[in-house]
Amino acid sequence: MSSDNVIYFDNSATSWPKPRETGEAMMYYLNDVGANPGRSGHSRSVEAGQIVLNARENLCRLFNVKLPQQIAFTKNITESLNCVFYTMLKGGDHVITSSMEHNSVMRPLRHLEKTGVIELTVVKADCEGYCDPDDFGKAVKPNTRMVVSTHSSNVTGTIQDIAAISRAVKAKKDDIIMVVDSAQSAGAIPVDVPAMGIDVLCFTGHKSLLGPTGTGGVYLNPAITPEPFMRGGTGSLSDLEEHPLFMPDVWEAGTGNPMGIAGLGAGVGFVLNKGVENIAREETALNQYFMDAIKDHDMVKIYGPMDAKRKTAVTSININGMVCSTVGEQLNDACGIMVRTGLHCAPGAHRTLGTFPEGTVRFSFGNFSTKDQVDVAVQAILALADYAAENKED
Repeated sequence: MSSDNVIYFDNSATSWPKPRETGEAMMYYLNDVGANPGRSGHSRSVEAGQIVLNARENLCRLFNVKLPQQIAFTKNITESLNCVFYTMLKGGDHVITSSMEHNSVMRPLRHLEKTGVIELTVVKADCEGYCDPDDFGKAVKPNTRMVVSTHSSNVTGTIQDIAAISRAVKAKKDDIIMVVDSAQSAGAIPVDVPAMGIDVLCFTGHKSLLGPTGTGGVYLNPAITPEPFMRGGTGSLSDLEEHPLFMPDVWEAGTGNPMGIAGLGAGVGFVLNKGVENIAREETALNQYFMDAIKDHDMVKIYGPMDAKRKTAVTSININGMVCSTVGEQLNDACGIMVRTGLHCAPGAHRTLGTFPEGTVRFSFGNFSTKDQVDVAVQAILALADYAAENKED
């Protein structure tokens, strides 16, 4: 199927298409730079280092933080979260998280719980996927070390009030570390680290930051002393056989992905130039249009908030009487509409919504989605819903 016939509504998994600038930056690094940043003193290495620094600086602007060295690059947000959990949590610590988390949060936390390292409390979200910030505050214990929350759900798009959650827990214990999974929000809606009371922000490059796969990172509050996740060469303190303990080197052992980081820096530059508020406004309007067009059909069930301003540009649905995977196949085969079906690596969220184990059909819009494309999807959904109604068993 040619790209001209594709309607891509799977941006929550990986954004596509990317801005032209993303690919150009990657090819420039590959064809005209090529050297390893921070490992040599020659001009190509210096330029590679500047490319990486520019990406850190763009992320600082996006997240409203001041110190580029406090951003360490990883290969994705799963690595970022694992890095945080396995270096910052110790025996006897208590962690609070929510029922809407992706497995990139839940699996490492469940492992640490199972092995007896931590005690875990899961705050239950409501039927729209929203958590009451006060419930986090009520869950705080004397040994609470960390609170972890997604900023917006990859299933419903529901936006959590991170600032209110941070205030609620820190009012009970001011040394709690507030960790935020911004996989679905960074680049799609504003993320202001100091205003939201965030201590650790984990992000991925290949979604709304419009970079390539294999890129991600973590911002760490400079008041927190990091420990290595893995150890090796960094290009710094090369006279020592012990790993450095300062950011970003402490979490950037070994050769990184400068070509990917070049693309990530360019993708973030695109977001900054367009304005994240403008992106949010456009995608919100498109998502509201989509929901309004399908909500009145008796056979269509929409999950999460019906007000698109309360969510990112994600809408999960089901058609009564149809398996969600079948709906996805029909949309792809008949109309070239690409969506994601199933559990979206978030079984806890689906248990919360009552859609476990079947899952949902997820539409996620992006920078390059259009109203005409949404119209095609609406007609396809309504046609499938009509078919389901006609074949409904009495």
